[in-house]
Amino acid sequence: MSDAGLQSNSAVPLATGASGIRYGCLQPGSARRLGAHLEGQVIEFALAAPHATRVELCLFDPTGRQETARWQMAGPQHGIWHGVLPLGPGIGLGLVYGYRVHGPWHPAQGHRFNPAKVLLDPYAREVVGRYDGSDIHSGGVTEPDPRDNAASALKARVVDDLLPMKVARPAIDPAQRVLYELHVKSFTTLNPAVPEALRGTFAGLAHPVAIDHLRDLGISTVSLMPVAERADEARLQAMGLRNHWGYTPIAWSAPEQRFWSGQAGSSPRSEFRAMVEALRSAGLEVVLDVVYNHSAETDEFGPTLSLRGIDNALYYHLLPEDRSRYANWTGCGNCLRLDEPLVLRMVMDSLRLWVTEFGVDGFRFDLAPVLGRRSGDGQFDPRAALWAAIAQDPVLSQCLMIAEPWDIGPNGYQLGSFPLGWLEWNDRFRDTQRAFWLHQQGTRGEWAARLAGSSDVFQAPLRPAHSSVNFITAHDGFTLRDLVSYTERHNLANGEGNRDGHAHNFSVNNGVEGDSSDAQVLARRAQQRRALLASLLFSLGTPMLLSGDEIGHSQGGNNNAYCQDNAITWLDWQHADRDLLRFVRTLLKCRREMPLLAARGWWQAEANAGATQALWFQASGARMENEDWSAPGQTGLQCLLQQAASGNRLLLMLNAASHASPFTLPAGRWQLQLDSAEPDALPRPLPEAVRLPAQTLWLASGGATRDNA
Repeated sequence: MSDAGLQSNSAVPLATGASGIRYGCLQPGSARRLGAHLEGQVIEFALAAPHATRVELCLFDPTGRQETARWQMAGPQHGIWHGVLPLGPGIGLGLVYGYRVHGPWHPAQGHRFNPAKVLLDPYAREVVGRYDGSDIHSGGVTEPDPRDNAASALKARVVDDLLPMKVARPAIDPAQRVLYELHVKSFTTLNPAVPEALRGTFAGLAHPVAIDHLRDLGISTVSLMPVAERADEARLQAMGLRNHWGYTPIAWSAPEQRFWSGQAGSSPRSEFRAMVEALRSAGLEVVLDVVYNHSAETDEFGPTLSLRGIDNALYYHLLPEDRSRYANWTGCGNCLRLDEPLVLRMVMDSLRLWVTEFGVDGFRFDLAPVLGRRSGDGQFDPRAALWAAIAQDPVLSQCLMIAEPWDIGPNGYQLGSFPLGWLEWNDRFRDTQRAFWLHQQGTRGEWAARLAGSSDVFQAPLRPAHSSVNFITAHDGFTLRDLVSYTERHNLANGEGNRDGHAHNFSVNNGVEGDSSDAQVLARRAQQRRALLASLLFSLGTPMLLSGDEIGHSQGGNNNAYCQDNAITWLDWQHADRDLLRFVRTLLKCRREMPLLAARGWWQAEANAGATQALWFQASGARMENEDWSAPGQTGLQCLLQQAASGNRLLLMLNAASHASPFTLPAGRWQLQLDSAEPDALPRPLPEAVRLPAQTLWLASGGATRDNA
């Protein structure tokens, strides 16, 4: 068919080609909404591709394997191609579609258009098919690949808009917020109490058994690892592996079909929404780990699945000196260009959809500095467009926002640089606690600063006292059990020669690398875990637990298990450490019931009505002076928290030494409430002089007796 024949404004197919594919032109639509939306008696389609010269909407049979029609879209209007398709036989909800985008093939200028490749709508809300890693999806490197990939390309399905969530967002006091990082599949796959058909799915996490564990534990907020549709790297697929963590997104607004149970009458979208509704009904917030910094298309040698073929120069940061190559501040091959308005619009639309249709309460942004980098020089902008867009948005400005404040780009460490009201993962807390408790390294000044919410980092009092997300372990790294059981990473199963993952972990093995039957080794490891957990949950800030740490889950020393969708990452409920679980519940109960442990404001050095005052003492009972904070080799510290208005007093005693140490308590009558060395010990009065066991934290309560200031 000639281009002249395609200029008709009719929505009726104009011709049928030799392959049986119908060809025609869509009536012009609207650039008001991107993606595909059912509007009355038509479906509206819109795609942002300002550098394209022609865009074809491709329709497929319900399986997504047979192309049935191609409709040329109108445009571009302000960079957007659009059109409307009247409803009819086979045209309606459930319609499977993709795009062929025409334009120049000129990699040196950033253009990689190749209409031989069917492309996934970046606004897809349900994905059909799965990327299989085959090279037919290559768009080409030096010249366009002519092979048609229609049969196996990823496509989108037209779906209806979901009504707003009926269950209200839980009201969580920021002082009581406790994050729990969880992987949907790993959490329930091996849980025998969850019905087998639901294990490892959204429905499995919504099951009462799973929710009861979360509620009984005492956390407030479920922080889900990525749930958006992903495409596994071809390299992993060739080794029989997959990107289990999900940090390879290809459709940012589509719940992952691999987490769907397949129950009749449901879909990935409806099942995810029902899961969020169940968690909210139980009083739990839901936060999503979102990956808007890069896509699964990787570098210039990667597949052409969506954005690369739609408008490569629009969506990706390209190197100024060679636009055939990609900026790689993520380490994943490419970076999305959020300083471009149409790309920013895509991200904002996706974020709002997760909130308005699925009921999500907040987001954790993976490699967040990438989202604020400028084109050209690649520098991080603390006043980036995304932060401003979120702050002014009436929906998103009310959500919880959490940044992972680092990437591998220039000046990539940006801890403390994110907007007011945002929380940030604080790796300085993690490393300081590990180094001090497990290696007796560092100073008491650094240790105390992390216990006190890292006010030096988060610009107290400008930012709230809970800006720091404190953690000892997270998905990226050792589990807590492995942290005290391995000195080296054991990542050979990842197929990278044990070169991947962090090499500097501040971990210890207590004399035996890995599993041990030695009672003394096991006792030391258990004691270290309890001390680390207590210091995490009793510090000022927003604590985060890694799912499985409370039951002693091990990954066999693998500290980068991103590609292990197997028993390495699936939580081993059958061998759960019930004693440790009971201890974690006790810690969280203390945090809930002792207001001084969940202060709403920064700790103060001076007495101030309504504020929490923190007084610091050496193990000897003497007040900490300036020179004491940096004194080497000192591993004992006491922190007295008190409120003048209430008369409440708590004393934290910390002995990080590898041997028992004498402590002299501040004046007062003290009652021991928690002993990390003897977790089952009953409360008891404490004398003025005590001996704290090695690597132990004690928590004591007491009434006011005199002014300790």
